[in-house]
Amino acid sequence: MQAQRDYGLRLAGKRIPPIALGTWSWGTGFMGGNQVFGNHLRREDLEPIFRRAMEEGFKLWDTAPVYGMGAAERILGEFLSTYDREDYVLSTKFMPMGPMPRAMMGWSLGGSLNRLRVTDTDILWIHRPAKVQKWTNAIIPLVKKGLTKSVGVSNHNLRQLRQVQDILAGEGIPLAGVQNHLSLLYRDSLNTGIVDWCRREGIPFFAYMVLEQGALTGKYDAQHPFPRGTRRAKAFGREELAAIEPLLDRMREMGDLRGVGPAEIATAWVMGLGAIPLIGVTKPGHVEAAKRATQVTLSVGEQGLLEDVARETGVIRKGFWEARMR
Repeated sequence: MQAQRDYGLRLAGKRIPPIALGTWSWGTGFMGGNQVFGNHLRREDLEPIFRRAMEEGFKLWDTAPVYGMGAAERILGEFLSTYDREDYVLSTKFMPMGPMPRAMMGWSLGGSLNRLRVTDTDILWIHRPAKVQKWTNAIIPLVKKGLTKSVGVSNHNLRQLRQVQDILAGEGIPLAGVQNHLSLLYRDSLNTGIVDWCRREGIPFFAYMVLEQGALTGKYDAQHPFPRGTRRAKAFGREELAAIEPLLDRMREMGDLRGVGPAEIATAWVMGLGAIPLIGVTKPGHVEAAKRATQVTLSVGEQGLLEDVARETGVIRKGFWEARMR
């Protein structure tokens, strides 16, 4: 076992913890925890988990207005309101849409800040790469007004990332982060050079869906599938869960040597790439698993072996909202 990693990366002047915590599964409603994950978590269920995470130093919180149509932001904002603004790193998003980019982005961020009970966010993510030049230019006034301290982009390919970086550089604004789907079952950002590019540029790469919404935790299999009717049940049916069993078996073997489970191994694989995993927390055990994952180091051989076994499963899990990174 070893101490928590410190990649030396910072966001809005604050040190980035080794794992970021997401709130996609918080709250109910459209694209909320009930629809996507099959849970019905209340404020009182989530508060002790939030407090425990803060105690353990996991202070980068990622949210979005689309998560439960504002529900996740409201819950997170209530919890954060009892802490000093400098005690945490806040991350929220904007989904490009509408004919007036500056007005729409300003309106969306204003709503997010109200729900989060803050006057600024540490990073604002452009959630998808629609008309890159238009939407990148639209975020610049928000930075200059101090409403967001930095700019990140999500679900962009390498060509689009370079375009965003060039546009921002023209205004003296660095690209502060990249947030893409990356897991053992979806490695496009690794295979297309995005992760390496971020490392060379000193840009934090945040990997979301590291655990594939629970499929890589070992909790679910063909005999114990996801809750019926949820989005993740549609993505991972019994056939897919059966196909990834060889990968889970290998992860269990590696985990047994270290006293951890498959979830910690999947998370450590991402950290071994120099990326920051973004994981959801809905139970106290998730915080403890995150803590354990920061103490796991996989060898280069183990990293490659997991990728080989994952490739052999034939399972590739691209989200319905994602374009391929190629």
